[in-house]
Order: sequence, then structure tokens, then C-alpha cells
Amino acid sequence: MSTHGSIALVQRAFSYADRPAIVDAGRTYSYAQLLDASARVAGGLLAANADAQDLDGARVCFMVAPGFDYVAVQWGIFRAGGVAVPLCVSHPAPELAHVLDDAKPYLIVADAEHTAKLSALAQARSLPLLSPEALRTTQLKAAATEHAGARRTGSDDPPLSAALPEIAGDRHALLIYTSGTTGKPKAAITTHAIFAAQLSSIVQAWELTPADRILHVLPLHHLHGVLNALGSLLYAGGCVELMPRFDPLAVLQRFRQQPALTLFMGVPTIYAKLVQTAEAMLTADERADLRAKLSQLRVMISGSAALPVSLLKQFEALSGHVLLERYGMTELGMALGNPLRGERRPGSVGVPFPGVEARIVDEQGRALPDGTQGELQIRGPNVFAGYFGRPEASAQSFTADGFFRTGDVAIREHGYFRLLGRESVDIIKTGGFKVSALEIEEVLREHPAIAEVAVVGLPDPEWGERVAAHVVLQSGAALDLEGLRSFGKERLAPYKVPSRLRCEAALPRNVMGKVHKPTLVASWTASSD
Repeated sequence: MSTHGSIALVQRAFSYADRPAIVDAGRTYSYAQLLDASARVAGGLLAANADAQDLDGARVCFMVAPGFDYVAVQWGIFRAGGVAVPLCVSHPAPELAHVLDDAKPYLIVADAEHTAKLSALAQARSLPLLSPEALRTTQLKAAATEHAGARRTGSDDPPLSAALPEIAGDRHALLIYTSGTTGKPKAAITTHAIFAAQLSSIVQAWELTPADRILHVLPLHHLHGVLNALGSLLYAGGCVELMPRFDPLAVLQRFRQQPALTLFMGVPTIYAKLVQTAEAMLTADERADLRAKLSQLRVMISGSAALPVSLLKQFEALSGHVLLERYGMTELGMALGNPLRGERRPGSVGVPFPGVEARIVDEQGRALPDGTQGELQIRGPNVFAGYFGRPEASAQSFTADGFFRTGDVAIREHGYFRLLGRESVDIIKTGGFKVSALEIEEVLREHPAIAEVAVVGLPDPEWGERVAAHVVLQSGAALDLEGLRSFGKERLAPYKVPSRLRCEAALPRNVMGKVHKPTLVASWTASSD
């Protein structure tokens, strides 16, 4: 195995060189091809940075469609000493602008499909905008290339590897943006050592091996897609079959083409869509065939939002699988999970992952016994290094003894953890994404018809929560849901745009004058809407 650098994900790939790594649009790429392509991307990034020897922690934002190029660019950034900042392909310009202004990259990478979307943003910030192809074809500087050609006898490094810098484990690897109660998304810092700890823990918990193959349908700007469904399989030497986007009928058809797949991961909304599509589009014989093919998978996993017990039962009837529900966060990777082997309790997120400590505490930070609800806190080598450029928010997120404050209310029952909700009403979990009500409110206040606004999450069996806006209109103004959504789609990611609207004479407030959001949520239950 190569000893180049200390990037565990790349190091391990050398020993899997001849195995299939990525399937993209029907074409299979080996680990050797991935190592070669990522080394060339890394060389291009170094050449673009005034022929630097090492990017030395410079951020590189990238928007690349799911596939081989995405992974080659991500690994190339790692190997050049940069910090990978994936951009969401569905985000509108204002959301992308926030990430660019916050991360302050030195360069943006975009494939042909997304170049037009980013060109104006890049130009306004005087940022180079390069394609994966351009990076791969950039020649390494002469000295590095000459060094790469003079390989030691017996070295199994690919020729370009010797031109790349050594990367220590404590260096930043990833910035993944996550919403919080403070409004606009902030970036959680994952170092190479933390990333390796997260990957190793998942591989142990789910017993991943080079024989595993996953169908990947998750977004690749979100930790679920980046870590669980992509990174962990590659860390284990498995194969990742990437779809360009989630299409429930296409996924069902792919399942029926078995026997290659061994794993599938999704959010509850994905499983709900699969159940609905199977019932609407497949005959009884086709559903029976689907169940037979799905029975060949080792495990199917759900996360990023609470899994309704009713949906777990529906999917079990369709597939024969009891979904393995787990719990993680952008700041943690995976922290809790129902066991691969053992009892999977409906409504529970299971027990701590290998190497992870979990506790329930009261408002004074005192540990609580089983059966008592409180805040869930997590400690371990999987926990992030803080929020980028936000030292105060980072410090406030940890206890004096190093536990991360998740903000989730939970209870432990006979060793298994069960989530009861968020401490903050300003965090909404919809379709597997965590969004900030305050961020949405800030955007909606710009609408000329709106005088006041409060955004809440409404319980929903398919989406987990629906985003609902309660507004007080300017005198004489009018607004309907279609108009609000049209305004929101130009400024917010699709999953943040409200799908429910109520116009109010006034918003309910407590004695301190703060909007009382539980009253707004309760009003939907009490009404016949």
C-alpha cells in the first residue's frame, strides 16, 4: 500500500486498484482510474494556483453532477492540499453567493452542465472557473513531472502521486454547509482525521467490504450522500453506482435488475416515494418480483429525518426489509444506529456507533438516567472541528468536557435512543434536509406584500415536516401560495420554499413580544384545512 500522505481514503484505494470503484451512466471505472484522474485534477489545481507545491488549506468550491468526475474532483482537491466545498446543484444564485462569500475559495470547479449557473457569480468575485477536463489536462510543472518519473524501485504509487504534497490528518478536508438557528447556513469543518474516523466507524457498524455495491441517489452537497453512501463504500473498497438524480420509477427498475446491489440508503421521503410509485406503477406480479430482488440486498438504511413507524411497515411489506434507522448530523457524521445484527426497534435510532459516546443531559448539563428526556450530546473522534470562521458559535456548541450539543431532545430506553424533537422550533427537518426557519423568514421579508412573517414546520408523513409561512400583509396587499413560492424559488433552495401559507391579521406573541410558534403549528391541527 502507498504511504503517500496521510489521506486514509486515498491510501486505501491503492490496495483496491483493479477493483471497480464507480459506475457512471453504465460505464465502470476502477480505483486505478480514479487515482489517476484525481492526481491529474490535483496537478491542475496546483498549477492554477501559481504553480504552488501545496494548496495549504485553500478552499475549492465545486459543482459537478453525480458521477466519476465528482469523485475525481473531490479527491483531487484533497490530494492537492485543498478543502473541498461541494455546491448544491439545485441552489439558486443567492444561496450559492452566500457559500462563495463565506468560504472565500480561490477557485471554482464546474462541469459543462453547471458552468452557466456559476459564471456570473465567479466573474463578480474575480474567481477562476475551471472544468474537470481542463484540470486533468493541465500539465504539472516540469520539476514535479520529472520527480514523478523518477519512481523508486518497488513503489506502487501511480506516476503522478510523487508530485503531490504530503497531507497531515489534522488538516481541513471538507466544508459542508448546514442550517442552524442563527439563520444563514454555516460550514462545519471536517479534517482528514475526522473524516477517516467517520468512515471507519460506518464501515465497522455496517460491515462494509469490497464485495458491497450501492445504488447512490442522494444529493452530493449533503453529508448523507458525501459520507455514508459515497465515502464509506470507497473506504471499504466497494463500488458506487451513481444516478444523476432520484427518480423513483428508475430506482425501482434498477432494483429489479439485481443481483449486483447489496446496499441502499435513503431519507424517509425517498422510501415514501418508492412505496407510492410501486403501488401506482407496478402490477402485483411486478411488485412480487421487486420484493424477491430486494431480498438479495444485505441492508437498506434510512436517515436524515425521523422515520415514521407506519412508513417502516409499508416499506417492509413492499420489500421484506426492516429499514435500519440511524442518526447523524453534518457536525458528527454518524452517531447512533440500530444494529446491523440484532433488534431494530421501530421509532428508535439505536445505539452509539463504534468509538462514539452519547448521553442525555438536563438543562444544567447533568447526565440523566434511562427513561428521562433531555438533550442528546455526542463525543468522539467523529465530531467536527468547529464552524468555519465562527469561533463563538463553535465554542458554544461544545460542553466543557468536549461533548457536542446536538440540540435534539431524546430519551434512552434500555440502551436504545429515541428522538423526541428539536430544542429549537426554528429548525425544520423536511425531506431529509435541515433548514432554518429564520433564514426563510429573512428572505420572505423582502417580499413587498409582507409586513411580518413567521415560518414553522408542520408534521407530515411523507416529508417529515412541511414548511409553512404565516404572514401579515402590508395594508391593501394580496398574496397567494403560488405567488409566494414563485418569489421563494428565485432566492431559496427548493426544499426551503414554503408549501403552506396562511395570511393572518396578527401573529401570536408571548409576554416578551416574541412570536409563539407552537400556537401557529397547533392552529393547523385545530383547523379543517
